[in-house]
Amino acid sequence: MSLHAWWLYVTAVFLISATPGPNMLHVMTQSIAHGPRKAMVTMAGLMSAVLPCLIASALGLGALLKASPRLFDVLRYAGVAYLIWLGIKAWRAPATGGGDTDAGQAQRASRLYGTALLTGLSNPKLIIFAAALFPQFIDTTRPFAAQLAILVASFVVIESFWYSVYALGGMKLKRWLEPANRQRLFNRGTGLLFIGFGGALLGARA
Repeated sequence: MSLHAWWLYVTAVFLISATPGPNMLHVMTQSIAHGPRKAMVTMAGLMSAVLPCLIASALGLGALLKASPRLFDVLRYAGVAYLIWLGIKAWRAPATGGGDTDAGQAQRASRLYGTALLTGLSNPKLIIFAAALFPQFIDTTRPFAAQLAILVASFVVIESFWYSVYALGGMKLKRWLEPANRQRLFNRGTGLLFIGFGGALLGARA
């Protein structure tokens, strides 16, 4: 892979990762609800989903999903159900006036990690996206493993950067959300966004 090709890849991934989606929204809401330390746990859970998806796509799972619409649909419907469940949960979340409730403080790191992991795994289109993106930047005359490592590592760094940006945004929003009516509005808006992401995934095709 040439330096020019790598810069094109980095630019494309940087712009794509910046786009608000379920992962970024989840990081922001968890930062608001539980603070920066537990937001790091959420980021780790999301990245634990993204990294295997990228590797799996490079190993051919993306092509398998594209060739097997039924398998893709099974994963898609599971992802839709999970995103809609997150939306309903966010919509029904109590307005606590911006402060952490005792239950929120007691939220175990393992549960936050697991929720983030499932959120990251809820979109099988990530695998197909990576399978379509990677070949555009891989030089077939050079060692494949080294190029894949560079592409995946670059993706992880950029994605982590945007997770941090959204987490910091959540921390800034927390003070604004101190009035209970604002937090209630935010919870319902967040719920609708998650449900919207689920609806968009429902209409996706391999």
